[in-house]
Amino acid sequence: MELQQLRYVVEVAATSSFTRAAERCFVTQSALSHQIAALERELGQRLFVRSSRRVRLTEAGEAFVPHARAALLAAEQAKEDAAAVAGDVVGTLRLGVIPTVTAVGLPALLVAYRAAHPSARVELRVGNSDSLTAAVRDGDLDVVLLGLREGQAPSGVASRVLSSDRLVAVLPPGHDLAASASVDLRDLAGMTFADFPASTSGRAQSDAAFTAAGIERDVVFEADSAELMLGLVAAGLAIALLAPGVIVRSGVDVVAVEVRDGPKRVEYVAWDVAAPRSVARAFLAILANHERL
Repeated sequence: MELQQLRYVVEVAATSSFTRAAERCFVTQSALSHQIAALERELGQRLFVRSSRRVRLTEAGEAFVPHARAALLAAEQAKEDAAAVAGDVVGTLRLGVIPTVTAVGLPALLVAYRAAHPSARVELRVGNSDSLTAAVRDGDLDVVLLGLREGQAPSGVASRVLSSDRLVAVLPPGHDLAASASVDLRDLAGMTFADFPASTSGRAQSDAAFTAAGIERDVVFEADSAELMLGLVAAGLAIALLAPGVIVRSGVDVVAVEVRDGPKRVEYVAWDVAAPRSVARAFLAILANHERL
């Protein structure tokens, strides 16, 4: 049994496709299939059920894959720990970020990280705070940058606060309230909103604030992209509540107005609570230095 065979099995399980797994492993499909077949002969068990339309794990495969993942992670950790003895940081940092992160300048942060650790690689994943936090708990990501409503800290992971901002009302330039210095949530009642999908952390910030104020609102447009929401606002189709840094960074022609009783969003960095990898520890150290600048 070889580590490369384990990698192939894990990739096929993740993609449900021998073709896509081969592409991700940079090998031919025939070579990948040959290695998995050899492993199945060694185990005396079929790991996958193959058909012309799909690939799925057998019962033996379902039992095997978690251990294969753990073995690959252990091998990577052994390599990183051996390098760390000599003061080197190697391996791939798996970094998850929300699309609306504003607490840090991510490109500048990664420039500093790569300058300090040129042998390290970075794999970026964009998602919502809930899925990113779960990925850290499951061992699929090393470090994540999150945004949660005030009073809701990440669970099952180590974390610390990066920043806190009160959301602002984002309005089209010609809106009746666009010239206001500030507004209350009640001033926005009855208006058409664009917001993040229901049941996500991004949506929960505004939902909780309107519920606490006893105000109903009409969320006609749901999108998982702040840029798309800003486009809807600029077109005069809706208004939104977003972090002020998101509007500044976007350059979209909209107006941001302070909401006196609006919700607060807290940005966190979170990581594995038990045993962060050396690439994660190095990134957290760079982040701490970056914040002090």
